[in-house]
Amino acid sequence: MYVCVCNGVTERQIRQEVAAGARRLEDLQDRLSVATCCGQCRDYALELLERELAGRLAVAV
Repeated sequence: MYVCVCNGVTERQIRQEVAAGARRLEDLQDRLSVATCCGQCRDYALELLERELAGRLAVAV
């Protein structure tokens, strides 16, 4: 599913970036340009980032 229509960023791409080391919204903005245009996707991108990080933390524990 698309998260950022302006820049064509998908949930899958965000998950891949988290797997590659993204830890902050700024990391995703630098790598994918998510939430850098109109900003409508910012909250969902941040929610997805936090969910992915929490899932990885739970697996590590």
